[in-house]
Amino acid sequence: MFTKILIANRGEIACRVIKTAKRMGIATVAVYSDADRDALHVKMADEAVHIGAAPSSQSYIAIGKIIEAIRKTKADAVHPGYGFLSENPKFAEALAKEKIAFIGPPVKAIEAMGDKITSKKIAADAKVNTVPGHMGLIEDADHVVKTAREIGYPVMIKASAGGGGKGMRIAWNDEEARQGFQSSKNEAKSSFGDDRIFIEKFVSEPRHIEIQVLGDMHGNTLYLGERECSIQRRNQKVIEEAPSPFLDATTRKAMGEQAVALAKAVGYASAGTVEFIVDGARNFYFLEMNTRLQVEHPVTELITGIDIVEQMIRVAAGEKLKIKQSDVKLNGWAIESRLYAEDPYRNFLPSIGRLIRYRPPAEGRARRWLHRSQRHRRVRRWRNFGVLRPDDRQAVHVGRRPRAGDRGDGQSAR
Repeated sequence: MFTKILIANRGEIACRVIKTAKRMGIATVAVYSDADRDALHVKMADEAVHIGAAPSSQSYIAIGKIIEAIRKTKADAVHPGYGFLSENPKFAEALAKEKIAFIGPPVKAIEAMGDKITSKKIAADAKVNTVPGHMGLIEDADHVVKTAREIGYPVMIKASAGGGGKGMRIAWNDEEARQGFQSSKNEAKSSFGDDRIFIEKFVSEPRHIEIQVLGDMHGNTLYLGERECSIQRRNQKVIEEAPSPFLDATTRKAMGEQAVALAKAVGYASAGTVEFIVDGARNFYFLEMNTRLQVEHPVTELITGIDIVEQMIRVAAGEKLKIKQSDVKLNGWAIESRLYAEDPYRNFLPSIGRLIRYRPPAEGRARRWLHRSQRHRRVRRWRNFGVLRPDDRQAVHVGRRPRAGDRGDGQSAR
């Protein structure tokens, strides 16, 4: 097992990893920019290293500075959290050269799943359901119209390197296809530095449901149920729920087995998420695989009692999974809601200004919800608020209530 883990991230996810590492008796190292000198994750870690100026390009995604911090602290493993360098194969390769363990999947898996076109081809070869569409790249506006007509409107125009809802447009006719192609291409170029575009059928009555997978280096892979993230605004998740109230046991099992098949096809070893789009008739189609820890992973932990971060650490250390598929039980319902700084009187535009006061609810002891004792767990995370209750109606009821102590006051910059 590792003796010291450096967390190449900041904020909530850094705190999350630190808590599990401490419980496992592993020393932790935080990194911080000028802007995060007094941040909580810096105070929680056993050691902290300053890595540069506030812009992430000069700190959190500067691979050389992270490597320097590793050398300085003699950390023997790195957890990337989510965002920043978490899905950057060059970072994983740089760690390998330093003989430092990357607490994440193999480089080849990151590369294969990091491109939406490549990942769809691999999924199809693994007998995973994929959305009908054009497997190749779209060359220009005429090509997008021709392909859209062949597939049949409506269609979804998407960026191959996209993520977070960026570079996506729905087209219902030729004119919208032309406009959508150009706007998707422009947004993809500015957001990802990659303007490659592909096209697929738009699924009606869609639900966004993802499967949490976990694999080790010994060929063992399993799924930990699903999370539904269908309530979104501007293609950004607002509410995450586990399990999905829409799936039945048969569909859940089929989706889980296909997610495992895809993970095995790329030699996946760590925690990952396979995202699907599900229509009104419960037909499901592969969207993408996120080769990292998800922001919403706590709702899965709440209903399974499995610490996903701990499993990631153990897998990276070469241990076999001690959990079997038959051991995974879903108990209760968990809901996570993301807190946004927006102005509802201006069509929910971002509300930029100084936060004067923020008083989060107290975080309870980490414990599993048990049917027999009727114990419940409430967890508050940055940007998110999670609740666990015996069924979905109670969870929704609690989620609607004003949270005790959850208060923020600020001044808008408008």
